[in-house]
Amino acid sequence: MKKVAILQSNYIPWKGYFDMIAAVDEFILYDDMQYTRRDWRNRNQIKTPQGVQWLTVPVLVKGKYHQKIRETEINGAEWAAAHWKALAQNYRRATHYEEIAAWLQPLYTEESFSHISQLNRRFIEAICNYLAIETVITSSWDYPLLEEGKTERLADLCRQSGGTEYISGPAAKDYVDERVFADNGIELTWFNYGGYPEYQQLWGEFTHGVTILDLLFNCGKEAPRYMRYVS
Repeated sequence: MKKVAILQSNYIPWKGYFDMIAAVDEFILYDDMQYTRRDWRNRNQIKTPQGVQWLTVPVLVKGKYHQKIRETEINGAEWAAAHWKALAQNYRRATHYEEIAAWLQPLYTEESFSHISQLNRRFIEAICNYLAIETVITSSWDYPLLEEGKTERLADLCRQSGGTEYISGPAAKDYVDERVFADNGIELTWFNYGGYPEYQQLWGEFTHGVTILDLLFNCGKEAPRYMRYVS
C-alpha cells in the first residue's frame, strides 16, 4: 500500500499543506500546471499587529499567459531581504524565534533562486526537515505526463509512482472524475483539513490560514501537537 498526493508548490504554505505531505509516502509537486496569478504559488500570509499581511515573491508574468509554474522566473532578489525583515519584525517576540531563525534566515539571506518552483521546493523541504517529515518529495517532470485529461494525468502519475491510494485535497471534488481512479485500481481519499486546535498566536484573533512559519515561531518542536498527521 503506497499513498500518494499531488499538489502544486506553494510559497511557505500553511500547516494543512504539510499535514498532507506527512500523510503520504510520496508527495509530487505538480508544477507542470499553468501558473495562475494572485494565487498561493508565490505568496502567503503572516500575522502582524495591523492584521494579516501578504508576503509576495515577485515573478515575471507580463506576456507569459500560458507559462507553467516550473517555467515562472522570480523577478529580482530584493524581495528576500524584505520578507526576512517582515518575519523578523513580526515574530521576534515569539517563543521560538531564535530557534527557527537559525535555519530559516539563511534561506533568505544566503541562498538565491531563479524560479518560483525552485524556491518553493527548497523552503518546503527545509520545513519538512525541521518537522521530521520523511515523505519522499518528487516533481511531476520526474515522470512522463499524459497530454490530456486532468484526472487522467493525476491517476497516471499516481500509477507511475507505484501508488495504490491517492490523497486529494477537498477542493478537487469540483473537477476530479472519481471513476478514472477506480478504473486504474487506485483508491481515492479526500483529505480533511478540519479540526485544528488553536495555539498561542501573536497579534490578536486566532487565524488558521497563515503560513506554517507562524506555528513554528510560536510553538517550535511542539508544532506537531497542533497538526493532524505529524507525530
